[in-house]
Amino acid sequence: MSSADPALASSVSDARPERGPARVRLIVAGALLVLVALVAGVLLGRATAPAGAASAPGPESAEAGFSRDMQTHHNQAVEMSLLLRDRTDDEELRLLALDIATAQAQQAGQMFAWLNVWGVPQTSTEPEMAWMALPTLDGGHDEHSDAHTPGEPMPGLASAEDMAALRDAEGLEAEVLWLELMIEHHEGGVEMAEAVLARTENELVTRLAGGVVQLQEKEIDYMTELLEERS
Repeated sequence: MSSADPALASSVSDARPERGPARVRLIVAGALLVLVALVAGVLLGRATAPAGAASAPGPESAEAGFSRDMQTHHNQAVEMSLLLRDRTDDEELRLLALDIATAQAQQAGQMFAWLNVWGVPQTSTEPEMAWMALPTLDGGHDEHSDAHTPGEPMPGLASAEDMAALRDAEGLEAEVLWLELMIEHHEGGVEMAEAVLARTENELVTRLAGGVVQLQEKEIDYMTELLEERS
């Protein structure tokens, strides 16, 4: 499994040279806010995860697998959102992108810290999303395990081609593409969060995953409206 590095997947070096000083300052400010959110998430994760608890999740548990994979998933959302902020002047979309980037950076930091406190590695020898094939709390399986094969791309994750297209897009084209990709990305994030909720009673994980479902479903509805306005 690939490492879920909490470092920002995108940096201000992506800012294009033709941007004016004011735009560059906004890009830098946005990236710094995301970095602050990431660090805050790490600190929060360390503070809230009980160290040395006998009930700490194991390295191949659903909790550990979710924490690794959702970091990767969240980090791509951060990258996509910072890319959009450099490619549109629409303030409503720029604010939404910043909200998504900061929220997901903070959550990625929390999950990174959990793994450290639990004493389990940030990487695994198992395929990505293998945890989704684990039994649910009632000992059975659900639609998530039936719909996903371990090792396949995570639900909603944008492809390399999609990311390249977003980097090349500008203005309305970038807005529409970002909305399409982020709606699908959020739908995948909700799927992953619902899957771990069916497999854990860990309070930290259920609180974060429940929040992911609630917030991202609302953002899906909002982004769908914004996309329809641009159709």
